[in-house]
Amino acid sequence: MVNATPSTVLHSVAAGSPPGYEQPFWQRAGARWRQLAGNFTRDGFSFEWHEIRPATHLNWAGSFHPGSVEICLNLLGEGRVVSGTTQIDFGADTAAFFVTNGAHLKAKRLAGQNHEFLSVEFSIPFLRQRLTPDAGQLHPLLQGCLLGDPPLAGLSGPTPLTQRHRELLKSLLHPPVLASAQRLWFEAKALEFAAEFFFCAHAEEPLCTRAQRLGAERVARAKTILLENLAEAPSLEELGRRVACSHYYLSRTFTRETGLTLSQWLRRARLERAAELLRTRQYNVTEAALEVGYSSLSHFSQAFHEMFGCCPGLYPMRTPAQRNHSPDRAIGSRVTSPSESARPDIHPDTTGAIPPARR
Repeated sequence: MVNATPSTVLHSVAAGSPPGYEQPFWQRAGARWRQLAGNFTRDGFSFEWHEIRPATHLNWAGSFHPGSVEICLNLLGEGRVVSGTTQIDFGADTAAFFVTNGAHLKAKRLAGQNHEFLSVEFSIPFLRQRLTPDAGQLHPLLQGCLLGDPPLAGLSGPTPLTQRHRELLKSLLHPPVLASAQRLWFEAKALEFAAEFFFCAHAEEPLCTRAQRLGAERVARAKTILLENLAEAPSLEELGRRVACSHYYLSRTFTRETGLTLSQWLRRARLERAAELLRTRQYNVTEAALEVGYSSLSHFSQAFHEMFGCCPGLYPMRTPAQRNHSPDRAIGSRVTSPSESARPDIHPDTTGAIPPARR
């Protein structure tokens, strides 16, 4: 949902930048920025990948284009976008879009966190040319853009990042067409994102669509509960009770939405939290392991090495493997975790219990 509390610590920026500004903006911020496809000025759409760990809160609004609609698929890190008295709070595995057309937005990304996110940016003329015939079915913000209501700035509500969203993101890395056809293919992908995010469910929402939406909301709530209780995760039955559904339904829905079983996702969340603690240098390996629910250092070290490619004692240092880190590999590893399914200590959630961390 969109919160109705304005932020008093954000600086208002007239959203937008001249052509060619965005890459220097992210470079100055110390980010790994990569334009995957498209060009906002030339093509009317752009796919851009970002990785950053800012030392101070980052004023993110300076990268927004004027006359644009931007979808953000936020895989890691906390951020905020504010328009007037409403705001989007981004957390891990959330998505939302925002609009600016002659009005102001405020935004920040929090210091000391790893941020990884995809931006899908559209120019309003691009959307007007393609979506006007379906204007009555669009989100009110998009309707305002197509009607040319300046000045306009607004926000959608955040939604959980689903497996469908992850598959869309991952597909951008390996277009299955000839190079000469890629411009057309990426434009079709841009429209696929638009179809996914910009259309509204009306009163006649089909039963199956409503079930999918409620399932995604329950999965998002389950993730929040697990993240708040990494060391002592509730049982699958208890988790089902807390999100108001049967544990069998939750297990199936969770795998459909995330591509991971509950135990796989929980294991990954524990290890990512442990890595975050180690990066602060305020926890040693034993303390980080205990904090996320491991009492066996050997099991913790083995699991950590499988996920991050180095032992936890070396993780804060830049190893050769980390220096040779590939952007494609980084994006792919955040979108899905294929190696999880091959790990012998992880099994599907068919027993009605969430396994604890190996001890």
